[in-house]
Parts: sequence; structure tokens; C-alpha cells
Amino acid sequence: MKKNNCLPFLSLIIIFFLIFTYSCKNPGQTKEEPYVVMLSVDGFRWDYHDKVETPNLDYIAETGVKAKSLKPAFPTKTFPNHYSMATGLYPDHHGIVLNSFYDDDMDKYYEIRNREAVENPDFYDGEPIWVTAENQNVISASYFWVGSEAAVNGVSPTYWKKYDHSFPFEQRIDSVIAWLQLPEKERPHLILWYIHEPDNIGHHFGPDSKEIEDCVVYLDSLIGVFITKIEELPNNENINIIITSDHGMCAISKERTVYLQDYVDNEWIDIIQGYNPNYNIKAKQEFYDTLYTVLKSIPHIKAWKSNEVPKRLHYGTHPRVMDFVVLADSSWSVRLEGERSKDGGTHGYDNGNSDMHAIFYAFGPDFKKGYIQSTFNNVDLYPLIANILSLEPAKTDGKYENVKMMLVE
Repeated sequence: MKKNNCLPFLSLIIIFFLIFTYSCKNPGQTKEEPYVVMLSVDGFRWDYHDKVETPNLDYIAETGVKAKSLKPAFPTKTFPNHYSMATGLYPDHHGIVLNSFYDDDMDKYYEIRNREAVENPDFYDGEPIWVTAENQNVISASYFWVGSEAAVNGVSPTYWKKYDHSFPFEQRIDSVIAWLQLPEKERPHLILWYIHEPDNIGHHFGPDSKEIEDCVVYLDSLIGVFITKIEELPNNENINIIITSDHGMCAISKERTVYLQDYVDNEWIDIIQGYNPNYNIKAKQEFYDTLYTVLKSIPHIKAWKSNEVPKRLHYGTHPRVMDFVVLADSSWSVRLEGERSKDGGTHGYDNGNSDMHAIFYAFGPDFKKGYIQSTFNNVDLYPLIANILSLEPAKTDGKYENVKMMLVE
């Protein structure tokens, strides 16, 4: 019988075709899945980099993306905004309406220094990005991010730390790098971590102080150390880095202070929650109208019934906001009886005030190079991260359309 010499050749062609087709359909087989590592430096105002040299942030801007600013949610406080960044929801929708508040249904107070409250998942609505990740088999980690110490929806990050304010920043960097050096099957692809400066310095000395300048220089150097250690990792080409913040800082003065009890009788108030420059108040029912009328008459503050807060603030519908929202005018303070008036800085003001805006820098394989992003809302961070990690997102207030231009196609 005559041999068919074409058969081996045809077999080779078929094998090569199948290999090529499989590799095109399964690019993830040859390329590691992406990472997102997001750092929040608390109270880092959008324009602090103009006050001093920040070579490491400048490096990120040159090799990646820099936004004009990041617009926080109202009220521009730490806990509401970190949880908005994590969930893509405004405080009215995720329930952390202030740093401290009372929940009438639970008959419990949430306070940022109350360990039992912070770890109670009943206070947290919405779906944080680490829950989205874990539910879709993406390992996550959190280093002091608001909400990550509670099992929200019954889910916690695979790795998380109980908050320790005194834990050195340098060691926080080392811990994040250690996570990224774990064996591949144990390694988190989503990491959120936190540094509590320059917020503390801004409160004590104000946003225009020499102390703030020194702190920003120090933080920029820490970011440089972090970037260097990231770039030394063997998987660095797959890691996306985001440097951002929860809010800015506004200068205040003793001379610009309003004391609420100079106008309001304590007997009219059932519950008051918050601290300068904003408070939420529940009136005793018989004094509801009286209290509202007086609050509206106080100079240098704004007062709204909770259902009349301007729609642009996305605030006032959650029961935890209670009856009235009180907010000092920008650079003014409103304080309670017995509180000491201070110079320095604070935040919590209208998020339309640019002093409340924060920074956003990002670089990595999924970000464009040298791209300037217009100001965007911090609730847009959730859909941004979900898209990079190819996660099916939960329903949020954030919009991917607002941030997609900073990503490579």
C-alpha cells in the first residue's frame, strides 16, 4: 500500500491551529491577573503638592494618571468617605452618616473609637469592594480601612488588621509588600491600606502651616519607598497603584466661631451628634418648630430639615440623619457648650468647597501614562477598581463612565 506523506504534515497544522486558538481565547493562561493596591493618606488636600516639592507624586503623574482633584462625599468626614470609597455609595445610602451617630432602630451609638461598634456589621450597608472581590474568588486585604473590621454581608477580607493608630507607617509598607510576596494562590489581588496623616497635623496647625509642608515632604518620601519596593517585586508589571485621600482641610480661627447654645436651649434637643463643623440633631417633638426657626436664624451656619438638604449633597434621607442638619459656613466653626474654640484646620464642610477636595494619583499597566483626569467623585472609585479586576460590580452611586478615560483600552 502506498503511504500518504501528507498526513503527518496535516496533523501538525491542526495541532498548531488548536494551540493558537486556545491561547487567543485564554490570554489569562499566560498573563497574571492584575492587582490594585490603593493607599489613602488621610486629609491630603488636592493642592498640597503645590506647597513643596513632591518628586515621588510627580513621578506617578508622569508615568500614570493625576486627577485635578477627588471630590469627597458630604459630610466631608473620614469614616463616611472611606466607606464611600469602598462601596461606591453616598453616606445616605451606606449608613455611615457621620464619624459618630445614633441608630434609633438598633438603639445603639456608632463611634469611631468604640471597638464593639466599629466591628458590628449591622451598622454597614452596601457592598464594599473587598466583599465583591471575595465573592468572586479574588483574594483581598485591608490595612485599617473603614468597615473592614466587620464582616459586612457576612464577608471579611482574607487578610485584615485591627486598627492600631500607633503602628509605624514604615511597617505598614512592609506588611503590604509581604502580602504581595505570598505564594500566588494565597496572594491578595486587592489591597486597601491607610495612613492617618497629614490629617492630624492639619487639624493642629492648619493647612497653610510649615508643619503641613514638612509632613507632606515626609509622606512623599514614604510613597517613594513604597514605589521602590513595589518595583522590585517580580510581579510588579501587573500591579496598579492608587494614591488618594478621603478629604482636604480648611483653615479655621478662634475669631470665626459660633456657639450653638448661645442661641438654642438644650431642653429643645433630644439627641445631637457630630462635631465641628457639622451636626445632626433630633428635636424633642414639642420643640421641633421652635428649634428649626432658631437654627435658621443663626449667623454663619446653614440649617436644613433633613428632607430639605440640597439634592447635590446626596444627604438627609437616611433615618440616622434625624431631624436637622447643621453646617458651618466654610472656615467658620460651630461648637457646643464647653468646647474650646481653636485655631488650626478642620473638614466636614460642603463638598463644593475645593478646600475639601483630595488627591488622586495612579499608575500601572491599566492606567494611561501622563494623563490628566478631571475632578471626579470618590464614589467612582468602586466601579474603577471593579473594572480593573474584572469584577461584576454591585449597584452603586458611582459611574464608570466618569473614570474610564484614565484607563488604557
